[in-house]
Amino acid sequence: MHKRRLGRTDLLVTQICLGSMTWGQQNTEAEGHAQMDLAFSRGVNFIDTAELYPIPPKAETQGRTERIIGSWMKAKGNRDKVILASKVVGRTANAWFRGDRPSQLVRADIFDAIDKSLAKLGTDYIDLYQIHWPERDIPWGANPTRVGAVWPR
Repeated sequence: MHKRRLGRTDLLVTQICLGSMTWGQQNTEAEGHAQMDLAFSRGVNFIDTAELYPIPPKAETQGRTERIIGSWMKAKGNRDKVILASKVVGRTANAWFRGDRPSQLVRADIFDAIDKSLAKLGTDYIDLYQIHWPERDIPWGANPTRVGAVWPR
């Protein structure tokens, strides 16, 4: 399996990233584990997930996918071999993401999301953390300093 450098980091990721958005809703934990076993046996080292998953988003299933990945890494003892990508949900009207209030893409919600994802994944780090979707009402292209205001470097 070919690997490439992830941006300007020292992380080498496979050209194929294993998506996980159905684990815990459309697929069982055992099926998720089997998919990760197969992918890793073929050389894949890169898994993508999100606090939102599984799809379709529901309060009673939200976060299940990260728990499935966490239980697999714990069982395999392979966290050091996994390049893990996750995402913060951004603005949503689904109040159950942030304790019965709308989620926004602000510092407090980003930290809340990271802390919860780390707990569900059973790890103390996430290799690549992303915004699942941007704030729709912010002209990102017109104001590139906005990101720095939300997340200082």
